[in-house]
This record gives sequence, C-alpha cells and structure tokens, in this order.
Amino acid sequence: MYTDNDFSAYSGKKRPAYAQMLDDIRDGIRDAVLVYHVDRLTRRPVELEEFREALDTAGVKHVRFVVGDSDIMTGDGLMVVRFLAAVAANESASKSRRVKRKFQQKAERGEPHAGGPRRPFGYADDKVTVREDEAVVIRTLVARFLAGESLRSLTVWLDQQEVRTVAGGPWKTPTLRTLIASGRIAGLREHQGQVIGPAVWDPIISTDERNRVLARIESRKTSGRRAPRRYLLSGLLRCGKCGNRLYSAARATTRRYVCNSGPDHGGCGRLTVVAEPVEQMIADAVLMRLSSPALSEALAGRAAADEQASSLADQVDSDREQLDELAGLYGRKAINAAEWLAARNPIEARLREGQRRLNRMTASTALDGLTGLDGDLGPKWAGLNLDRQHAVISALLEHAVVGPGTPGARGLDPSRVQPVWRL
Repeated sequence: MYTDNDFSAYSGKKRPAYAQMLDDIRDGIRDAVLVYHVDRLTRRPVELEEFREALDTAGVKHVRFVVGDSDIMTGDGLMVVRFLAAVAANESASKSRRVKRKFQQKAERGEPHAGGPRRPFGYADDKVTVREDEAVVIRTLVARFLAGESLRSLTVWLDQQEVRTVAGGPWKTPTLRTLIASGRIAGLREHQGQVIGPAVWDPIISTDERNRVLARIESRKTSGRRAPRRYLLSGLLRCGKCGNRLYSAARATTRRYVCNSGPDHGGCGRLTVVAEPVEQMIADAVLMRLSSPALSEALAGRAAADEQASSLADQVDSDREQLDELAGLYGRKAINAAEWLAARNPIEARLREGQRRLNRMTASTALDGLTGLDGDLGPKWAGLNLDRQHAVISALLEHAVVGPGTPGARGLDPSRVQPVWRL
C-alpha cells in the first residue's frame, strides 16, 4: 500500500509514496496496481503519462480502479482515464482559484489569515486582540535593535527572561528577525510577502519604526558582519600617521588595533595600540559627554531630524508601492520588458539611497534614555552589552585619531587619542 496523506495530487510537489511506487514498478517489484479512483492516483495529466510510461517500461499489464470501470491498458480506456484526469485537474485548479481569491479578498479588507494552527506572537487567539504582555516584549526588542543591539544578543536576552515563542520553544535569530520585520506588528496586512494595506488589528509599533528596522536589517546584510562583537571601537579609530582605519587584531591573548598595510587595507602598517586602554579612555569620554549640558542642547534639535526620518520613511514606502505597481503592469502585459526595466532602475536606485539614509538616521535612537541624566552614568553604561555600547559611541563619535606611541612607555598616553565628535 502506498499512501501520501496530506500531499496534494495537484500541486506538483513530490509525493514520496507515489515516487516509491513508480520506482518499484520500474524495478519489477510490482506486477499489478489497484487504485481507488483516478483522482487519487494523480490530478495532473503529465503525471498520468509518467505512470503509463512506467507501466510500459516494466511490462505491467494489470491496473484496476475501484471506482470507475476504466482499463488504462486499452486505447479507449486510456482515453477515458486521461479525460477523468483532465477533469480532476480542472476541478483542483478551480478550487485553487477560489481559495486564492478568498485569501486575496480577506487581505484587501485587512482581515487576518484564518489558517495556521497558532496565533501570532503579540496577539490573542483571534489574531486581532493585542496581548499587552507580549506587546511590551516586542516594543523592547525593536527599541534595542534600533539602538544597535544584535539579533543574537536579543535572542540570548529572551532566553534569559524565559520568554518563549508561541509554540513554547526558545527563540532563534531567523524567527526573531521575521517578527520584528513583519508588517503585522505595525498594523499592516501582508499577502504573499507584500504589504497591501492597513489591517483591522491595532499596531504594536509604528510604521516608521518598522521602516527603520527594515533599513537596519538591509544594512547588516550589506556589511556581512555576523560574529559576536569583541572590539568596542571597530571602525571608529584612525591611524595618526597615515589616516587609514585601524583594524582589530589579536596577538596571543592581547587584543589590539593595528594599521594594516597591503593592497586590501592601504595603511602604513606602522602603528599599533592595545585595545583595552583606548576603549576605556573613549568610554570614559563618552560618559562625560553624555552628562554634559552641551550635549542635551545639541540633541534639542532631534525633533526636526525625526520629522525628516518620518518623511523619508514615507518616501521609501511610496517607492516600494511603485515597484509593486510596475511589476503588476508588466505581469498584465500593459508594458513590455524594456519599458519595465527603464522605469524600474531609477526607482530601485532611489529606494536603495532612501534606505541607506534612513539607516543612518536610525543610529540616533541609541542615545534614548542615556542623556540628560543627573548623577553617575557608570552603572547604566556597564549594564549595556557591547553592541549597544558601540552604537552609543558611534552616535556621538565620528572617529578617534590614535597617534604614535613613545618607545618603552608602559601605559597609554592620553594625548595619543584625539576624538572627533559628531555631537
């Protein structure tokens, strides 16, 4: 007996038991086949011909159907079976169109997808009512991700807080990325991977926050950095001799920043500084700057920057919608391939630039909750992980120039390090 439960005979996806049956027929293990009905054998005419070819190859002469007295081994019988297979395929195609149309209509109305065994994280079983206990977690995740924390670090935090997925298991990085990038938590209805409009449920985060999340995810794809961070000032130090970027490098148990020579780096190769002292010096300078009234005044103009970011996010959304509309025109053959390419390229270029600019603006959120505070900021700083600390420093520091050291010196001379501040 060959049984493929829960496998569609119409979808074209591989049915393991059916494939095994064909192999057994070809190998001569079976000399007869009994089928309940032709639409249980297949709903695709091309598969029927494949079945008939396997019978001919193996010389199998005995095929019977429980329902329907058709003899596939005769010309007239084969014609009847082919007709029944074509009817079954048409019935499946019609059902598929009705189901797709129903899903499309529900999506256009902003209603939730009725399928799936589980509710989405952040929402109740009706998939509409917000669960505030999980919504708080989502808002925290989004805020910390936009502040510079890595997805890996956030999955560790979720595990430490004993927050589980809807299925009851631990979070993994891909699952978390899907959650914070989804249109659902921003109150948007997605269908076949595209946002098609507002949803009937309340949002947990704003569309502006989601756009910033998407921009940062795209930026991290471009950078390719995936390993856990070990150096606080990666990308933020410059050589005082040649101006080239200093790169992290370890020798034995000592972490260092070095100026690398060669065609891939282009530095002079004549400057090295031990990582820990320079990292501590910059961190101390950042803490002093966070406590200064001057920084609070500099950040007073952030409202205008936030408004600009919101406007840019709207433009990014508009460009995505325009690309979708353009693809629809091409799919309906309203425009030809040359017209589609000519219109697509400038939109994609504008979209990439908008996402890049939006990602730069996103870094400002790293300072939220850390500025304008009285008293010692040390404990608060120590409570941040390395990703968040790096994001805070990057928001304040353009870079720091490290000058040449003094031969024989036992410690780091503060005059060697010259910060260049953004704020």
